[in-house]
Amino acid sequence: MRASRVPFARGFTLIELAVVLAIIALLLGFLVVPLGTQMDQRRNADTERQLDLIREALVGFAVANGRLPCPATPTTASTVAGAGTENKPGANCAITDGVVPWTTLGLPETDAWGHRFTYTVTQEFANDPPGTLSTFLLTDNGGITVRASSGGVTIASNVPAVVVSHGKDGLGAYNPDGTQIGGPMGDELENANADVNFVSRTNAPDFDDLLTWVSPFVLKGRMVAANRLP
Repeated sequence: MRASRVPFARGFTLIELAVVLAIIALLLGFLVVPLGTQMDQRRNADTERQLDLIREALVGFAVANGRLPCPATPTTASTVAGAGTENKPGANCAITDGVVPWTTLGLPETDAWGHRFTYTVTQEFANDPPGTLSTFLLTDNGGITVRASSGGVTIASNVPAVVVSHGKDGLGAYNPDGTQIGGPMGDELENANADVNFVSRTNAPDFDDLLTWVSPFVLKGRMVAANRLP
């Protein structure tokens, strides 16, 4: 009696497996790119909300204390005592360019990418009130300018304080360990060189910084409403 033959199921060849894997990788690639874009958009939105909160906290601090807070020392690691508190050893700020004093204001330390917010303030708006309810007058102006590009059109002038998130690339930002991320160029360098000129742009592939600033008119209006200014 002859043995019956068992049907033989042919497996995939190496070439067929390679084709299948290539197709899967291609499909995953189409899926991953939109997910990455969505994550970036969400972090941008989260950071913009943080900037709004910081601006409100700065104005609220001024209403309560008659002045804006001094910056915190950017090179102090978050594990060190006193990190995130305003650097103000006396009546005046020790520095006018640093990072947002997150501990003083009761705010998160970093943006959605894990970088500290750069914070610059006009000295006269952060000094202790000299025996008055406010350190500045209605006629005083801030010394910071925000432009659409380096040397470009002015967006805001006479600004008392500005806050910068250095975006996804973080170039120019300080990390929680107190180290600074090097490499900012062009308009991003303008937001990291510790001067009083800043750039706010949108839809620029070489620029991902996000900014907010304290309007002198909003600040003074809130101070008047709180009877801090005549």
